[in-house]
Amino acid sequence: MFNLTEEQIREINAVHTTREIHQQPAVWQELVTDFFAQQEAFKGFLTSIYEKHAQVRVILTGAGTSAFVGDTLVPELARQNKRNVQFESIPTTDIVSNPTEYLFKDTPTILVSFARSGNSPESVATVSLGQEIVDDFYQVVITCNKDGLLAKNIQGDPKSITLLMPEKSNDQSLAMTSSFTSMIIAAYALFTDEVFTEAVAQQVITATTKFIEHVGDTVDKVVDFDFNRIVYLGSGLLAQLSHEASLKMLELSGGQVVAMHESSLGFRHGPKSILNDQSAVVLFMSQDPYTRKYDLDILRELAAAKSGMKLVVLTETKDEEVEKLADIILPVNVDGAPLENDFHLALLYVVFAQALALKKAIQLGITPDNPSPDGAISRVVKGVTIYEYEK
Repeated sequence: MFNLTEEQIREINAVHTTREIHQQPAVWQELVTDFFAQQEAFKGFLTSIYEKHAQVRVILTGAGTSAFVGDTLVPELARQNKRNVQFESIPTTDIVSNPTEYLFKDTPTILVSFARSGNSPESVATVSLGQEIVDDFYQVVITCNKDGLLAKNIQGDPKSITLLMPEKSNDQSLAMTSSFTSMIIAAYALFTDEVFTEAVAQQVITATTKFIEHVGDTVDKVVDFDFNRIVYLGSGLLAQLSHEASLKMLELSGGQVVAMHESSLGFRHGPKSILNDQSAVVLFMSQDPYTRKYDLDILRELAAAKSGMKLVVLTETKDEEVEKLADIILPVNVDGAPLENDFHLALLYVVFAQALALKKAIQLGITPDNPSPDGAISRVVKGVTIYEYEK
C-alpha cells in the first residue's frame, strides 16, 4: 500500500492510518449499499420537514475535520438547492461559545452533526443548545460510532434520524481519513437534489479504486523534494477541501511542516508571502471551465516566479498547459468517464492529501498512528469546559 510493505507499515507504527486511507473505496461501497436500502425513509424525513415549514435552515456542524465536511459540502448543496432550504456550515466550536449568534428561536432548523466518535463535548453541547433555543429543532446525526453520545441521545426521538457509517470508518488513527470521506458522501447522498444513484456512486468508487493503487508513485516524488512548508489551493468547494488537506499534513507531521490553505484567488492577498525555496504548493484544479481559468492564472503566476518551490497540480485528466507549468502533475481520472462535478473530484483529491501526509510523517520519523505522543492533540478532544447557558 502506497509503496510500503506490510512489514514496513508495522515497523513504523502506521497500520491504522495506512489501512484507513487505503480502504476508502471499499468502505464507500458498503456505505452506499446501506444508504440506498434506507434512502426512502431518510429522504421522507427531510421532505416532511420541508413541507411543514415555509423556510428551513440546515446547519452542518462539527469540530475540526468534522466541521470541514460541512464547509466542503455547502457550496455544492447551495448550488443545487431549489427548495425552501438554506444550507450553512457552522463549527460546533463557534456555536458553543456564541450560541445566540448562530441559533434562532423562530427559525425551523435541522442540525446535521458530523462526528467520528460522537463524544466530543462541543458536539453534545451544541445539540443541547439547539434544543433549548430553537422552537422547531430537528437533528440528523451522521456518525461512525453507534455507541457515541450523539447517537444514543436521539434514540426514540421522532424529530431525529441517525446515519451510521460502516464500522471500518471509525478510524483508530488520530487523523480522520475514511471517517471524513464516509460522512461527506452520506450527507451528499442525503441532501443532494441531483440524481445520485448507485451507478453514479459506483463511478466515483471505481475511479478512486484505480487512483489509490498508483498514487503512491506521485506522492513519493513530492516527498523526495523534502519540503517544510506546504500550501493547498483550490476554488469553490475545493478551496474548502484544502482546509482539510492542510490539517492532515499538520496533524500527521506533528506540526513539523507548516501547512496552510487558501483559495486560488485569495492566495495573492497576503498569504503568498509564506512561500520559500522549501515550499510545496498543491493546486486542486476545478473541472468547471470558468473556474478553471482562475486556477490556471495562479499556476502561471507561481510558475513564472522561478523559485525553488515545487508546484504540484491535481487535475481530472491530462492537460498539456498544466504539464508545461507544473513540476508534478497528477491526473486522477485518466481512464474513467468524466466525473459530474467538483464534489466527486474532491473525493479523489483528498485521498492524495491523506497519502502525502502519511508518507511525509514517515520521512520525518513520526509514527503516523500516533503523531502526538505527548498528548498535545488526541483522537477525542480533551480539556474542554462546557458552561451552563444562561438566557
